Amino acid sequence: MLTTGKALKVTLYLSDGAKHHGVPVYSSLLDFLFRSGIAGATVIKGAAGFGVKHRLHSANIVEISDNLPIKVEFIDTREKVEAILPELEKLASSGLIEVQETSIVVPVKD
Repeated sequence: MLTTGKALKVTLYLSDGAKHHGVPVYSSLLDFLFRSGIAGATVIKGAAGFGVKHRLHSANIVEISDNLPIKVEFIDTREKVEAILPELEKLASSGLIEVQETSIVVPVKD
């Protein structure tokens, strides 16, 4: 369980067309994060974007609506993130991983 203090925020930038053993990469990542005991994770599908190959993908234009951007984010302790980072690199091999130091505040429940 996360507590108020220092943590790491991890953001993975992917394409919704990316597959891992026939399954969308974001789905495999979410399963892996859940099994690894990560406090929580969110998958966000973008409306438009482009990657390193500079090909525009947009939900508004039918011809280029495939491979929309996907962002997976989670926050956890440095120890947990460092322990799973090698596997994250394998799973997200076609994407980009960003790791940031952050501070979190867990509200006190009455």
